[in-house]
Amino acid sequence: MTLSIAVLGAGSYGTCLAMLLGRKGHEVRLWCRSEEMRRELHESRENSVYLPGYRLPEAVGTTTSLEEAVGGAAVVLGVTPSHAIRDVLGRAAAHLSPGAIVVNASKGLEEDTLLRVDQIYQQIFPPEVARRAQFLSGPTFAKEVAAGLPSALVIAGRDGEATRLCREAFSDDRFRVYSSDDVIGVQVGGALKNIIAICAGISDGLELGNNARAALITRGLAEIARIGTAQGADPLTFAGLSGLGDLVLTCTGALSRNRQVGLALAAGKKIDQITAEMRMVAEGVKTARAAHQLAATLGVRAPLSDVIYRILYEDAPVREAIGELMTRTLRDERD
Repeated sequence: MTLSIAVLGAGSYGTCLAMLLGRKGHEVRLWCRSEEMRRELHESRENSVYLPGYRLPEAVGTTTSLEEAVGGAAVVLGVTPSHAIRDVLGRAAAHLSPGAIVVNASKGLEEDTLLRVDQIYQQIFPPEVARRAQFLSGPTFAKEVAAGLPSALVIAGRDGEATRLCREAFSDDRFRVYSSDDVIGVQVGGALKNIIAICAGISDGLELGNNARAALITRGLAEIARIGTAQGADPLTFAGLSGLGDLVLTCTGALSRNRQVGLALAAGKKIDQITAEMRMVAEGVKTARAAHQLAATLGVRAPLSDVIYRILYEDAPVREAIGELMTRTLRDERD
């Protein structure tokens, strides 16, 4: 099966997915925000800014035109930062083919509205496009996907036929994609694990030990599940790739941008300095504000999200704020 696929976003993850799809023989058009980036990718076949050392297959074309990228594509893969989804995918909507399947690979919540990506899609796409939309998530670092190392993910959708088509289109012998119908759970797991990874990075930076990291991951998973199930997610989803799998990777892997934010906070840096020094977006920084507000709206306890929100946005002392987690009221583990 060979498809025409548009990839919107030429950061590290968009580039590695374009590589994956191009290697599979799909006709890929990679949309770049800037002409400078497009020219480099076209001429050198390498993304020296976000994914140096890996060559784009010849099947991957480049463009700065959303109309050129999206027009005629069977699958449109959105890989922009979450705060750019409404703008970029909203503009792309005018050029979609009637039967196109939109696949989201971004992980986050919209900061002002607290909406998940599927809810944004319902506002910017025609109803039939929003209904077919798919959501790809799971424990993957772009560099390892580009290198062809084994990975496993999950794709979730409300249209089973579209889900199966995308599962087959993306999968190969080193990139295994499972399917799900839990659109909410897959998105919530992918978005909120970034906040917990910041917390884990702080813990590691403060040298609080392996016990503390394991506790943060475990209680972080419980927090993610509480917020997800309050929105209608299946609790079993959080034991899967987009929940536990992505959480463990992002909290422990050296390539995790969100964990790096936590390490820098533990070293005494302020968030403005940290983000200014980063080339790539750490989604957990913006998601922390949205998750803090969303949990309050839902009436759900979210102590880890609340702590990271206070550190990032209220300048709470890092060691003191993290230490407060150990002195909270004792409760049943499943409460």
